[in-house]
Amino acid sequence: MSTAGPPQGANAPSGGSAAANAASVGGSMSNDELQEMARELNRRGEAYALVTVVRAIAPTSAYLGAQAIVLADGTLHGWIGGGCAKGVVICAAQGAIEVGEPKLVRISNDRVYPEEDVEHYAMSCASNGSIELFIQPYSDRSALCVLGSTPAAAEARFLAERLRIRLTDTPGEAPVVLVATQGQGDEEALEAALCSPAKHVLMIASRRKTEKLRAVMRMRGIGESQLARLQAPAGPDAGAKTPGEIALVAIVGVLALLRGRSQASVDATQVQQMEAKGKFINPVCGMAVSTTNPMHIEQYEGVSYYFCCDGCRTTFQKDPAKYAAIHCASVGRVPA
Repeated sequence: MSTAGPPQGANAPSGGSAAANAASVGGSMSNDELQEMARELNRRGEAYALVTVVRAIAPTSAYLGAQAIVLADGTLHGWIGGGCAKGVVICAAQGAIEVGEPKLVRISNDRVYPEEDVEHYAMSCASNGSIELFIQPYSDRSALCVLGSTPAAAEARFLAERLRIRLTDTPGEAPVVLVATQGQGDEEALEAALCSPAKHVLMIASRRKTEKLRAVMRMRGIGESQLARLQAPAGPDAGAKTPGEIALVAIVGVLALLRGRSQASVDATQVQQMEAKGKFINPVCGMAVSTTNPMHIEQYEGVSYYFCCDGCRTTFQKDPAKYAAIHCASVGRVPA
């Protein structure tokens, strides 16, 4: 196996942060520098792919464990071998970023049986070596921060990893935050999530508990626009009991948001079934509300909106056009 390193000189980084060395395209970067660059990209919400050489058969300048970062525009930082492999790697990495799925790539002229989970490309170098690379895409569209040290929080992290959802350490690095504290530091965790730039905050909690926490957040200076991002319960009502079941339901809610679907969005068949039962989908929290005995009713552009609590009604009043659009998307219309 060849352990030849990358060429040194003009392309090698000359000190400073990994982000500052971004101009050193194709040069050697240490694992620490790559990790620093990855953290910076995560912070900025920029998509990228981490490429790792998992097999190298001489003659090749690539070596086992060599890594590089490929940006969405095709810029490569780090080292995964010579120019013969660079074009293939960049193209494969951009494809992984686009679909959000990891992939295993083999660049070789050896005759092998096709493998379903391996993308095979011909090696254009005269040296005729072989390399295999694992490409893991990262983007803000598939990141989650789970707050809490409860069993349900641990289960949620496990499920997220199985679904290849990138986990972040802080709320500011993910578009979705799941608060799974369940009585252990609820207020502090919820406040941190709502004060972060996360687009959605889900909480494993009952509606009654959530309303009490909303009141506490208002006392702490959290505005209605921030509270509008809070969704609780975190997922659909499935009668979950165990930590694993609770986490599974919550991850369903997380996955819907990461895939661009609001929890308040329900397909036409479900809405029609609920309307037949005298139910209305609350566009703020996504819950089904009885049209015969709601807590509040609001009128907007000829449509009656039914709410389960003061918080949802107040949130709706702050931006009725937003929630009217959500309501129309769910097909659930009740004439005024």
